[in-house]
Amino acid sequence: MAAVFFAVALPVELMVGESTGSVRILGTPAMLFAGAIIALIFSSALAIRRWSPPLALALAWAGAALQMALGRPPSVSDLAIFGVLYVTAAYGTARVYWVGFASALAGALVITAYLFVGPTFAGGGLSWQTLPLAVAVLVAAGFALMLSWTVGALVRTAVRAQANREAQRRAEADAAAEQERVRIARDMHDVVAHSLAVVIAQADGARYAAAADPASATSAAMDALDTISTTARAALADVRLLLTQLRHPQPEGPQPTLADLEELYAQVRATGIELRVDIDPVPRREPPAAVQLAVYRILQEALTNALRHGDGRPVRVGLSWHPDRVDLEVRNGAGTGERPAESGHGVVGMSERASLVGGRLRAFGEDGEFVVSATMPIASELDR
Repeated sequence: MAAVFFAVALPVELMVGESTGSVRILGTPAMLFAGAIIALIFSSALAIRRWSPPLALALAWAGAALQMALGRPPSVSDLAIFGVLYVTAAYGTARVYWVGFASALAGALVITAYLFVGPTFAGGGLSWQTLPLAVAVLVAAGFALMLSWTVGALVRTAVRAQANREAQRRAEADAAAEQERVRIARDMHDVVAHSLAVVIAQADGARYAAAADPASATSAAMDALDTISTTARAALADVRLLLTQLRHPQPEGPQPTLADLEELYAQVRATGIELRVDIDPVPRREPPAAVQLAVYRILQEALTNALRHGDGRPVRVGLSWHPDRVDLEVRNGAGTGERPAESGHGVVGMSERASLVGGRLRAFGEDGEFVVSATMPIASELDR
């Protein structure tokens, strides 16, 4: 485009060089050469405007200064100034942006002063008679130059808005992916950790029973294998469901409810752990599905911790279904081995489960016991 512009501007500048009469300060050959240089400067500014807006602006000012120093009238070459002002506003840095704004205002003043104070192109110079015309030229020049800069500023705003939208979309996509990874990790931990804890407890129990009473080893082993088989099959079904959701995103399948708690308690009791469950008061109506799922998963993880870290003392589970909330508490002997830390994955997962339904959870040691305590709200519509 700059080459085409130069091809058009050069003949015009050469004709201006030949026809510049009383204001000519050089000979005809020099004026023709100067016209070619002016066309080349403005064309170069147009060529590099996107690569370097500040350099293009400097070239435009240099071309205008040379043009005025030689006493030449405005010509086609000056049209390149509009393109340069546009890119300073659209693609320049913050400093170039405002320099372009100042150049548009200063350019209008310089053009008017040059036309009416310098060479008398407007006829008669500046006087009371030509003052209205000078004001009109000032307004027209300012409007034209500022229009180019303003269009560039609007493009700059649109480009930044689009970039912000793209960044927001990427951030939202990353956040959604992170939430999905956390959800899958939490579900995998809840399912696999609990099932493996039951399997390990059953295997250890069968081995200890065989060592203590070889006569009953076969019966104990069969009972343990039955529990291991049932637990492993249930875990495998849950893992397959999670993998299916990973491969083919779709609405989640059936989730555990309060009706599944008895099966969970049975799995724990089958390991030989004494489990005491106290529900007072009982639910007046069926709680929301999200609350039921949170209660099940928190109990599942808390009982898993009891299997892994408990010292053999009874595990006590308390559930209190109030009209506006449910209080959950699990207590087990802390034992002498490794205790689940508050920063562990299990405690973090339980806390996330509680927070997802607007509740809170605490895990702490008290009087030689490890306590998991949670409170979760229940929608008030259940009591209406």
